[in-house]
Amino acid sequence: MKKGSKDEKLAAAKEYYAEEDCYRALPLFEDLIALVRGTQEAEEVYYYYAQTHYCISDYYLANYYFKNFVKTYPKSKYAEECLFMAAMCSYRNSPKYSLDQQDTRTAINEFQLFMDRYPKSSLKDSCNNMIALLREKIERKSYEIAKLYAKTERYKSAVIALQKSLQDFPDTEHREEMMFLMVKSSFLLAENSFEDKKLERYTETTKSYYNFVASYPESKSLDEAERYFKNSLKEIDRIKGNLVEE
Repeated sequence: MKKGSKDEKLAAAKEYYAEEDCYRALPLFEDLIALVRGTQEAEEVYYYYAQTHYCISDYYLANYYFKNFVKTYPKSKYAEECLFMAAMCSYRNSPKYSLDQQDTRTAINEFQLFMDRYPKSSLKDSCNNMIALLREKIERKSYEIAKLYAKTERYKSAVIALQKSLQDFPDTEHREEMMFLMVKSSFLLAENSFEDKKLERYTETTKSYYNFVASYPESKSLDEAERYFKNSLKEIDRIKGNLVEE
C-alpha cells in the first residue's frame, strides 16, 4: 500500500483476488482507481473493484459499481458480465418472502433488462431460472398476506388481496385454496356488512362460487363452498323481497 509501484499494487491485488482474499485486494484496487484514472488500465481495475465488492458480499455497493462500469464502458468485453452481476447483487439482497420484496422486484427488473440488452447471451437460461425463483418468493408473500387477512377476519382486505394475487399469479399452486377463500371471505364480508351493501356482496359471493366450481368441480372444499352459495341465494331472495315490499 505504501511502497509498491502501480504495477506491483495491481499484480498483488489481482493475486489476492484470485486467492479470494478479497479484504486484502479491496484497498489495493481502491488505491489503484485514482492511480490509473485516464489510462488503459482503468477499465480493468474498475472491473476488479466491482467484483471485489461482490466477493466480500457488499452487494449494494457492488451493484452500484457494476452498473456504473456498464455506463462508463458500454463496449467493454466485461460489460455483459457486469450487467448480469448487477442483477445478481439484487438477487443476493432479496430477503425471505415474509419481508419487504423491493429488492426482489429490482432483481427481476435487472435480469429482464439484461436479457433485453443481450437476448442471445449464454446467461439467458440462468436469468430465467433466477426470475422464476424470485417470482415464487413474491407469489408466496402475496398468498400468505391474503390468507392472513382471511384468518384475522379482515374480509374486505382478504377479498381484495385474493383477487390481486390470483390476477398476478394465475398459475399459482395455491389457486384452488385461494379461490375457495374468495367464496368464504366474500360470504363473511356480506354477512357482516350493513344492509345496503349486502345484496351486492352476496351477489359477488355467488360469482366467486361459480368460478370456483367451474375450475374445481371435485374440490374437497366444495360442500362448504356450496353452503356459502345457498345461504347467499337465500339472503339475496330475502333482500329482494324486502325491496319489493318497500
